[in-house]
Amino acid sequence: MRAMWGLWHWRHNPVRRRTDRIEAWIALAAALLIAFGAPALGWSAGRAAHGALLEAVRRQHRERYPVWATADRPASRPPAHSDPETSSPHTARLGTVARWTGRDGSAHTAEIAATRAVQPGARFRIWTDGRGRMVPRPMDTGAAATHAVLAGLGVAGVAGGLVDAARRLAVRQLMVRRYRRWDAAWERAGQDWGRADAGS
Repeated sequence: MRAMWGLWHWRHNPVRRRTDRIEAWIALAAALLIAFGAPALGWSAGRAAHGALLEAVRRQHRERYPVWATADRPASRPPAHSDPETSSPHTARLGTVARWTGRDGSAHTAEIAATRAVQPGARFRIWTDGRGRMVPRPMDTGAAATHAVLAGLGVAGVAGGLVDAARRLAVRQLMVRRYRRWDAAWERAGQDWGRADAGS
């Protein structure tokens, strides 16, 4: 922002350098890209992610089915099958051996996680695929929207960071060029420094 203010404040200053003007224009372009380009890119990415996630939600709801499972006995070890959306590290230790019949009529028995201690004979819902294998429950539209928003924010943040990094790199190159010109000017001045006829 200081460089952009300098562009306006120094526009008629006779001692301004070409690199000063370039640096100010780079800062202005970077600010516009961060203010408008990064959000637009994030919105586009979020919208695309939302569409893809909604399609995944529809596919999961077509391919996954809720069935009733019956608890047989407590599991002897932590269950291998757990739903990451419904279980936490604490509840994942609560397991039970359960049996169920898949949509295709096949019988299944497995150790699964439970959100609470389940008594033998208790019935509870689980999600299975078309072959009766247990799967995580389908994602809902709210979770899809949340993931899409996070994806959009992430893309916008990364885009803004890349723009600022490019600006810093360009300004660094301008500073290197500026210092080289100063060194060359001092070297030329040093050849006549202190001479009576040097005009100083």
